[in-house]
Parts: sequence; C-alpha cells; structure tokens
Amino acid sequence: MKTRNPPGAAWFTSLTLLVALCAGIALSENTGRAQSIQLPAAHAHKLSFDLNEQAQGAGRLEVILQLNSKPSGSLNALLNRNGVHVRAQFRNFNSYAIELPASAIEELSSFNEVAHISLNNRIESFGHVSSTTGADAVRTAAIPTTSATDGTGIGIAILDSGIDSSHKTFLDKSNNIRILTSRDFTGEGRTDDPYGHGTHVASIAAGNGRISNAEYIGIAPNANIINLRVLNSQGAGTVSWVLSALDWVMANRTLYNIRVINMSLGMPAVDSYRNDPVCRAVRRLVDAGVVVIASAGNNGKNSSGQKIYGQIKSPGNEPSAITIGAANTFGTDVRSDDTVASFSSRGPTRSFWTDAVGVKHYDNLIKPDIVAPGNKLIYAEAVDNLLVRLNPQLDAGVSPVDNRKMMFMNGTSMAAPVAAGAAALLLQANPSLTPNLVKMILMYTAQTLANCNMFEQGAGALNIEGAVRLARLVRKDLSAATPLGAPLLTTL
Repeated sequence: MKTRNPPGAAWFTSLTLLVALCAGIALSENTGRAQSIQLPAAHAHKLSFDLNEQAQGAGRLEVILQLNSKPSGSLNALLNRNGVHVRAQFRNFNSYAIELPASAIEELSSFNEVAHISLNNRIESFGHVSSTTGADAVRTAAIPTTSATDGTGIGIAILDSGIDSSHKTFLDKSNNIRILTSRDFTGEGRTDDPYGHGTHVASIAAGNGRISNAEYIGIAPNANIINLRVLNSQGAGTVSWVLSALDWVMANRTLYNIRVINMSLGMPAVDSYRNDPVCRAVRRLVDAGVVVIASAGNNGKNSSGQKIYGQIKSPGNEPSAITIGAANTFGTDVRSDDTVASFSSRGPTRSFWTDAVGVKHYDNLIKPDIVAPGNKLIYAEAVDNLLVRLNPQLDAGVSPVDNRKMMFMNGTSMAAPVAAGAAALLLQANPSLTPNLVKMILMYTAQTLANCNMFEQGAGALNIEGAVRLARLVRKDLSAATPLGAPLLTTL
C-alpha cells in the first residue's frame, strides 16, 4: 500500500503552470475589472458573472436566489410587486428557483438578506460518446478488486438521467431489486432512462456483474441504489432540478442510509464555489455526513487536440467534493501503462468571485482529487435509449435480451461511479468514516501516474484495495469527543 511521490519533473511542471496562471490573473485584475457589471458595485458582487451580463436586459429570467436569513416583508413586497413566480424552494439550503423581470434584479440584489443570485443554468452529463464509436474501441471492466466487501447496506444516490430498473444487473443475491426508490425532478413524470446515461453510471457503481460472469461487475455490487432523475430524455437538466434532488437527499438521507452521492454531470464553473448554489448544497451535504463524488468534466483538450488546463466543471470545483478525472488503462490490468485520458478536464479551478470594487478573485484549487478508469467501459444498457439509437456501435453485443444488454462509453461520467462504488466499500468496511476521512484515504492510497502532473491526476490513480485496507485500520470509535492528537489507527 506504499504510494509513490510524484516525479520531480511532474511537480515542477505543475508549479510552472500555476505561476503562469497566477501571472495571467494579476494581468486580468489590473486591466479589466469585471467590465460587464452594470449595477452599483455595492450590489453587483452578489450576482453571478453571467447574470450581470443580462441584468439590465428586457424580458424575464429564471434565477437561483440564495438567502442568508428569513426574507423580510420588504423583500416579499418586491417579489409580489414584480410578479415573481417561485418555481421551487430548497428548504435545506435556504434557496429558491424564481422567475422574475430582468429589471427587478438590481433592486433584489440590494436587500441584506440576499446572499447571491445566479442563473438557473443548464446541467449536462459527462459521458463522452464521440471517441468510443470506432471499431478499435477497447472494452474493459473498471477496477477488479479482491476485497470481501461488496457495499451491502450502503445507499448510493445516483443523480442522473434515470435508471432502467428492469435490468438484471440491479438485482441482489435473492433476485430482489436493489433500487430502493426512484424520484423524478425533471417534470417528465418518469424515472426510467430514455437517454441511457444513468443506467450505465449506476451499474458501474453497483452492478451485480452476473450477466457477464462478473467480467463487468460494479465496484460495490450489493450496494443499494437511490435513483434521482435530474436529466431529461435528451440528457440535459437545470440547476434547480439538481438542487431539488440534493434537497431531497438532505431530507431523506437517514431513511435510505444514503452515504454516497454520485454526480456524473455539471456545468461550466464560473461562480466561485463560495457562491455557486450547487457547490454550496454539496458542502451542506458533506457537513451532514454524505460523501459527494463529482466528475471533473471532459474538456481536457481543445478542438485541435491540444491539452488545456483550468476546465474543471461545477460542482467538481467544490473543495469538499471528491472530484474524479478519467484514467486510460489501455485494457490491461497493470498500472505501468496507465495515463490520464486526453479528454479528462485538468485543473486548477478557474471559478471566481468579484468583490465590491469589481476585482475578480479566482479560486485556483488543485483538482481533480484523483483519477479512475473512465475509458471505454462496458456496463448496463437501458432499453431503447437515445445514446444507442444515435450510436448503434455503443452496444457491446453481450446479449440480445433487453434487460441483459450492455454498452460501452467513456468519460469522467464513467470514472466518477468507480470512485462512488469505492467510497461505499470504505463505508461498509468502517461505517464511522466521515466524508473527509473517505477523501483522505482515497487520496493517500492513490498511486501516482508517471508523466502526469497534479493538475491532471490530483493525488493519482484510485487504489481500491489499499483504500479498503486502510479504512479497516481507522478507529471505529472516533467522535467529536476524541482528544486532539489521539491515535487515528488501531494497533495491528
């Protein structure tokens, strides 16, 4: 379980990149002070950058309103006077999705109880289809593990495009369905998977592998699944749908023993994690004891195929989330040929906040945290899904029977559930682990990849076997009353 330190060259490259980025930041602050801001500076910092660009326009906008206290009578009067429609309330996050005239944004931002306002932006999955459709596609399982743990009793919430609950991969050892509940937040009134992304993701985290004689078994094959549909039939969603699902998890986490959330989705990270409504919701859930796994995104190269940095997506830019990049294993079981997939988004995070005088402050966090296999993985195929209809080559040819079909995809969407399944194994091995301890163990035991810097791989490649072993050694009686400096590990 010994880990290697990153090669000196890789760390030097990372440092050079950071210095270059910081130099660019200093230049941007001196030459361009958030010039799109048109509101009074005292209020403009409460608005997301993209909302600032629309705040003086005509028409109506859908926004996420975050409050830091109970709304006053004056604020309610403003909302009523402007014909504001409340689309959703997120009680656990003191936030609302509202529709209002763009002309009302300025006055709304002036209220003390208003913490931040941002657009109700589009959310997308991070499954990467285009480069998986060639005849040379290598079909590989995720990470084989000899661990005796299988995720039993741990609930994994899958926020995605739904799950095909008829698929055989979601049965337990007694042939009972392991999907404890399914909820739709898209308004389409269905919880199956017409798009095809969520079924694949869920089976990576917790598929039983029986269809393929365990060749394509999920990481935690007996974990329970909570199906929260936040992406519609076209694979798209909104911030408000995701917040509704996270709000539901906060309210129901104990009932279903939800210890892990998988988010193989996201959006461009413009707002700092301090203000981004999804990041703030993730932080609340982590504080409540839920591990949140987020995809890094699939923007690691430009249209010319060149590496690019600073493209980590939200909520992967949230410090408390475990952000997962994608590794390419080249279809082998050895680590020596592994590398970071070319499409995997690289750090640092470039989300920012703007202060009262218009200066941008970039987060510049080192992300991703780790990488996991995410290149051309075969897992469950939802019946008659859009992805396979548009790309028939994605069908893996494992079975002609609908509830036994398998497909292959790649992307950080596929890497994230590998880590989500691993987190479930750690929590089964040691239920006392906090989300931060789970993150620490996964990063500490990760194995660094040669010729990849920390903005590409974070701490390195996921090492499930080492992580589970270390989790078992961590004391199970840790609590807030444990004295500072007390031993963390049990004696052998």
